[in-house]
Amino acid sequence: MASKTIDHGTFSRLVEAGAVRAAHVVGQSGGWTLMVKYGMHERPLAAKNTGAVRVWRRFETLASYLKDVGLTQFDVDASNYDPTSRTGAKRPDRAAALKKAHEAAAYDKWFREQVKASIEDPRQSVADEEANVHMEQVFASLDQEAGH
Repeated sequence: MASKTIDHGTFSRLVEAGAVRAAHVVGQSGGWTLMVKYGMHERPLAAKNTGAVRVWRRFETLASYLKDVGLTQFDVDASNYDPTSRTGAKRPDRAAALKKAHEAAAYDKWFREQVKASIEDPRQSVADEEANVHMEQVFASLDQEAGH
């Protein structure tokens, strides 16, 4: 389906060149899509990551997008738009990504607190060489007790 769509980069270059003949905002179940007419072609705008037809849940977001690209006039067909069909998350992959991001942020916060607590620990620290000498003495005394 990706070959039947147009991506954002191509769309913005076409608008910049004045090659877009028309833009149709089409309402459907769950949101709005954009059909772009240029030359002899009419193609829907593709989603950035998947290449599938992009769907905006809010008309205002789509209108802002078009204005930002430089397209200020477009027609709207709301005959198939159904605002009651909005269901839960349409992007479960984003929900999982957000959950991972929150988990990573929580771990980062915990880790930084642990490092800070370690740095601020009032107990006297022992140099590595001193600790090694001490442990060698402990192991030697254990070996003597065991009869080795």
